[in-house]
Amino acid sequence: MSQSPLPATHPLPPGDASSPAGLVASARRVFDIEGQALAAVGARLGDGFARACALVMAGRGRVVATGMGKSGHIARKIAATLASTGTPAFFVHPGEAGHGDLGMITDADVVLAISYSGESDEILMLLPALRRQGNRVVALTGRPQSSLAREADVHLDVSVPAEACPLHLAPTSSTTATLAMGDALAVALLEARGFTADDFARSHPAGSLGRRLLLHIDDVMHAGEALPSVGLAASVAEALVEMSRKRLGMTAVVDDGGLLAGIFTDGDLRRALDQGVDVRQTPIASVMTRNPRTVRAGRMASEAAHLMEQHRINGLIVVDDGGRAVGALNIHDLLRARVV
Repeated sequence: MSQSPLPATHPLPPGDASSPAGLVASARRVFDIEGQALAAVGARLGDGFARACALVMAGRGRVVATGMGKSGHIARKIAATLASTGTPAFFVHPGEAGHGDLGMITDADVVLAISYSGESDEILMLLPALRRQGNRVVALTGRPQSSLAREADVHLDVSVPAEACPLHLAPTSSTTATLAMGDALAVALLEARGFTADDFARSHPAGSLGRRLLLHIDDVMHAGEALPSVGLAASVAEALVEMSRKRLGMTAVVDDGGLLAGIFTDGDLRRALDQGVDVRQTPIASVMTRNPRTVRAGRMASEAAHLMEQHRINGLIVVDDGGRAVGALNIHDLLRARVV
């Protein structure tokens, strides 16, 4: 990312920069400078940003991000973020574009051109071809009077007061500000399009994120013969047998129609024993927990995890829309599925 010739306004801290205190001081200085840079760029957001979003939303194609050097790395990340949040996008290297990859860009695409100086030769040489093809161009530069800024349909100013590099050589604050501008575009477009968690899950099927978003309760619950369940007329002893057989540390208690009436857990058992109840003679209905926490079938497994965490419980009965017990799961099921 080319730099404008601003003076180094943040010299190295005095003292031994290699000492533990000096290293921490340098790190804090970077955070302070880059935080100030982000605040400055954010304060300038206005009509230009809204026009850039409108241009992308009106486009019939994709967003093509491009940039050289460090700007290229930032462009790749912005394209990836856009693509995963509902705005189809990809990266094209400007040097390769001039040698054939320009054919990847259709006349329906919006080009997101990134150059802090606004004078990167590899990007400027693409502009005539893009213009002939009818592409709209959104430029992110640190120089509003630069060639790229003047030629673009929309210019977003990402200029920063100073780089975090004390020599004002390595792109630091400027790359952070440009990346934040890309994130701002992605989030604004996400919200404008009404992009949902389900939409996000479809583009993230792999890894722990995909598991949390795509896995449903029905995929991990114990159903059918594996569902621990006893009737209201059962004794505590019969409930204990069912709990031992199904090994979930709980059992649903249902009425004759299968409607959930309550739940009996290991905790309920301890409380019953403390009260000296006769497990063979005591009906389960007298010691069960009525109106227990439940989760609906068909919901995301992550919702069950949230309920368990929120209410500090280890298991849930799964019910259908009519309130009938159709499954059960505990925290160990979610751990095995790597939802938590």
